Amino acid sequence: MIRTGSQYRDSIRDGRRVWMNGERVKDVTTHPMFKPLVDIRARMYDLQHEAALRDALTCDEGDGERHPIAHKLPLTRQDWWDKRRATDLLLEDMGGVVMRVGDESVGEMWSLFDGQDVLNELDPRFSANIRTHIRRVVRGDLFHVSANTDPKGDRSRLPQDQDPDVLLHVVKETDAGVIVRGAKYETAAAYANQAFTKPGLAHWGDAAQSEYAIGFICDLGAPGLRFICRPGLAARASAQDHPLSHRFDEVDAIVVFDDVLVPWENVLFYRHTRAAHFLRETLHRYSAFTFLQRSLKLADMLIGTALHNARQTGVEKLQAVQDRLAGLACYREGINAHLTAAIALAERSPAGLMMPNQSLLFTGRSLATSQLHHMMNTVRELCGGQVCLTPDHASFENEDTGPWLRKFYTLGPQWQADDRRKLLAYARDLLDSDHAGHRLSFQLFAQCPPYAQTAAVYRHFNWDAPLDFVGKSAGLTDRVKATQAPAQGDGAVAQWFRNHNTSD
Repeated sequence: MIRTGSQYRDSIRDGRRVWMNGERVKDVTTHPMFKPLVDIRARMYDLQHEAALRDALTCDEGDGERHPIAHKLPLTRQDWWDKRRATDLLLEDMGGVVMRVGDESVGEMWSLFDGQDVLNELDPRFSANIRTHIRRVVRGDLFHVSANTDPKGDRSRLPQDQDPDVLLHVVKETDAGVIVRGAKYETAAAYANQAFTKPGLAHWGDAAQSEYAIGFICDLGAPGLRFICRPGLAARASAQDHPLSHRFDEVDAIVVFDDVLVPWENVLFYRHTRAAHFLRETLHRYSAFTFLQRSLKLADMLIGTALHNARQTGVEKLQAVQDRLAGLACYREGINAHLTAAIALAERSPAGLMMPNQSLLFTGRSLATSQLHHMMNTVRELCGGQVCLTPDHASFENEDTGPWLRKFYTLGPQWQADDRRKLLAYARDLLDSDHAGHRLSFQLFAQCPPYAQTAAVYRHFNWDAPLDFVGKSAGLTDRVKATQAPAQGDGAVAQWFRNHNTSD
């Protein structure tokens, strides 16, 4: 099925206990700090019913009903092209970038789908549970998010050697399920339906089992949950002066688990440290794609802002300006190339899913996150000091100050004062506001910290090919030969021909 926006809003009016700025939030669907994102998610649901977009956003899984393409298990390369098109259409419609709206985090469950043999080592019902929940997300069109990060505490010590609740853990088993206690940080949890909850990085040591090795689907309306949110950015100031903050502030929360019951049918692994290790190493093999796609759209926002500013001040033809704009284009197309090649050179996962090429996907992610702050600074330089100096919208409307501002901000018939003010306000919110700072930090850590991103690159890059090439080129002996079977040509070329000899 595909839900409507109204059905989504009703689903999160479940009495959940949410706080912001020290006050209890009665209804997240109407609260000014949450409403813009709730409205965006509701709009995404409603778009699936529009005739012009129905076939691009939904699919028939063979049961006679329509389901979101974003939630469909990827079995072919075409599935990834369909997913990419669907996400593009949604981002274009909303006119901005949102990260946690369901499609980005559902891929994490596909990673565990690939690890069913690991789950079966402890209890076969856990692999059955992951299959059930993947079907449930598809058929229920649920707003699914991800809960990864614990408060952590002192990471030089085991959790058992400090307050044991610094990491989420099981405190009791019952016939109905397990009781968990602790906390997780999560974006959008206060207005989502469920969260794939799992361990962060932990010191398992040599232990085969641990009460901290727990992965489950959490119903975000469950008793015992508390959502304590960071201060929101929407509605703090005029929407005309903060157009991005007002529409696209995705609210983060620390979600407190105060002895929450998790039914056995929602448990995906328990006490199994090998399953926890497997999941941490493979968690983003699918979800990094949608993250990277949003990074591409963020690059478009940076380029559009820079180029509009260069054109409105007449400096686009300067060679130094073109050099900076070309640098932004290289960044953008670098992300685009990794996305495109990750589909073209996709590979089969252990469970038979179609997996974006892992080396290209993770190098693309590292490129996008590691260079973002440099690109933002480039745009800041191209926009100039007026970004931080321009008065607010109210000053442009004031009968005393407005005429002066219209005089000095009008550049001719094309660039009138109102458009220049809008552009500079947009640039300020993109580059210099609280929203901009939050976005930069979020992009850097949303999937994992930078060292973990480069670790993923290290694990998936084919080191044998360059070693073999240099070994032959330098005439090295067999004593230092890298592999028993030297690579023949570039690995991407070989992968391309393998792909085109199959029917995928």
